[in-house]
Amino acid sequence: MTRAVDYQWHLAELMARNAMHNTTDLASHLTERGITLSASQVYRLVTNRPERISLPILSALCDIFHCTPAELITVAAENAKPLRRS
Repeated sequence: MTRAVDYQWHLAELMARNAMHNTTDLASHLTERGITLSASQVYRLVTNRPERISLPILSALCDIFHCTPAELITVAAENAKPLRRS
């Protein structure tokens, strides 16, 4: 049986909880930790679900928000329905 795996990206929620309402707020914190991203890259990181993320960026986000990766990413998996064969 196959499993359907999905995830949720909680960066925007963590930013809101920490009174960061603009992506420029996050960009300055990333720069302080040696992560240089363009304004559009930071915007996409906040507003889109990344398909992949570098460990240095993940580590910087965890440091900025004093959280673990599990607080940034929630994983959900469930058994997929079997395909019907005719």
